[in-house]
Amino acid sequence: MKNLEIAAIFYEMADILELQNVKWKPEAYRKAARQIETLSTPIEEVYEKGGIKALTEIPGVGEKLAKKIEEYIKTGKIKEHERLKGEIPKGLNELINLPGLGPKKALKLYKELSIDSIEKLEKAAREGKIAKIEGFGEKSEENILKTIELAKKKEERLLLGVALPIAEEIVNELKKAKGVRRIEIAGSLRRRKETVGDIDILAEIEGERSDIMDRFVSLHNVKEVIAKGPKKSMILIGEGEYQIQVDLRIIERESFGAALQYFTGNKDHNIELRKIAIQKGWKLNEYGIFDKQGRMVAGENEEEVYKKLGMEWMPPELRENQGEIKAAIENKLPNLVELSDIKGDLHMHTDWSDGINSIEEMINAAINMGYEYICISDHSKSQRIANGMDEERMLKQIEIIKEMKRKYKGKITVLQGCEVDIKPDGSLDFEDEILKKLDIVSVSVHSRFKSSKEEMTKRIARALENKYVKILNHPTGRLINEREPYEVDLEYLMQICRDRKIAMEINSSPSRLDLNDIYARKAKEMGVKLVIDTDSHSVDHLRYIQYGVWVARRGWCEKEDILNTQSIEKLKKSLNLKI
Repeated sequence: MKNLEIAAIFYEMADILELQNVKWKPEAYRKAARQIETLSTPIEEVYEKGGIKALTEIPGVGEKLAKKIEEYIKTGKIKEHERLKGEIPKGLNELINLPGLGPKKALKLYKELSIDSIEKLEKAAREGKIAKIEGFGEKSEENILKTIELAKKKEERLLLGVALPIAEEIVNELKKAKGVRRIEIAGSLRRRKETVGDIDILAEIEGERSDIMDRFVSLHNVKEVIAKGPKKSMILIGEGEYQIQVDLRIIERESFGAALQYFTGNKDHNIELRKIAIQKGWKLNEYGIFDKQGRMVAGENEEEVYKKLGMEWMPPELRENQGEIKAAIENKLPNLVELSDIKGDLHMHTDWSDGINSIEEMINAAINMGYEYICISDHSKSQRIANGMDEERMLKQIEIIKEMKRKYKGKITVLQGCEVDIKPDGSLDFEDEILKKLDIVSVSVHSRFKSSKEEMTKRIARALENKYVKILNHPTGRLINEREPYEVDLEYLMQICRDRKIAMEINSSPSRLDLNDIYARKAKEMGVKLVIDTDSHSVDHLRYIQYGVWVARRGWCEKEDILNTQSIEKLKKSLNLKI
């Protein structure tokens, strides 16, 4: 799957062109890259089936970009990309990719201090040299050091949304090997943690002559074979700008369940299980449960392992030693929300702001997903960079949505919303005269992320006092591995949301997952209702709803905790919608 590789090249080309002050082209490359990296289908498969024409059907990909994609699929490189790389100082692109730095600042640092690497940048920042350059200052220097730390984390741990497709592609390829009876992803990836350090795969093989290890070390994106053996192999996989270690273990049938439980973890969960086994006079390890005589008493499947230890089987998302073992022993595990429970998506963008698809394309995609309702929630005017709507355009969209409501009546309920910016003083981007015309007003912070905890809390609290607000979007503002959450008293905001019957969002975008699992559980405990939304900017993003469901499951959330598991009639009552 070359999607991430091509997207990374397009992003790099955009950065270089921006550095060269080329107009409009950088955004065209970024727009195409955003689509390509989120495609659920391998781009080479799209090309094989329909050639250049099929590639141009990807939103944001015109004929010229389609030909560049074709060139990469055929040759493994793009000539124009190679040319552009040769036109900038070596190493400068590494700086450009740092969040918050960008092409212009990176070039200035190169010219002023000859900085052409992350190492030199960090050294200069720690020595106080950057603060002395015009346009930077001490705060910029401090932020650069924080950004470098985040970049290091990014190298160590991949987003769930990046690692999972890589793992699934590998598993699908290994299923073609001879004698594969069972194959499973384990580790933190199976527990659906938001970031992943490596990928663990377990396989059970029938017969003696499987070619699974040969297939594994020969995968198309292998950068390095770390080790190869009959029972365990380790490789380093490269996908675009990402790389991650993948371990494959061959497990005997009688031990597969015990191994799957052991390698799923987490470590603290496993330690507690071993304590229980010892109390019963048994030994528990990755091979099974054994009695004092060394006889195996359980191991072939996970269910029997947990049952033998006196508890019900639990979903992998819960295995963090956060009370799940006690709950399983007492038969009090939550009935976790499922993807199939979701009835609609209340946060998505169209080409009226910074989305790629039209309103009608988003509606039809939602119908194909079996949704009962959706809410179109394009950006408000303060988000100029996202083509946010002013009052005039907002009113025009309201008329279009009215038409869509009539056209699709009986197929899906289309709600008129808007992602309204919370301004620095806590007021909203639109006056009540506009807000009252919307079915759902959701509010977000998109600026001044470095405000003090007191300032940010007051800002959001004031916004939540507006009588038309129904949902607080991505409540901590983080971008995983790129931007830390802003400082805010989230529990105080939860109290306001609970008392005013405002829902908090679990944003399913893999780079956000905000609220996270810890805060989702806290919200549930405090009686705050949640919504799981995708913040989609294209039809292909709608599938990200699964990531939000996983966050909710890790936060012990059940169907009744999530408002968009309700029918449209119940949702109207829960959010007091005047429709």
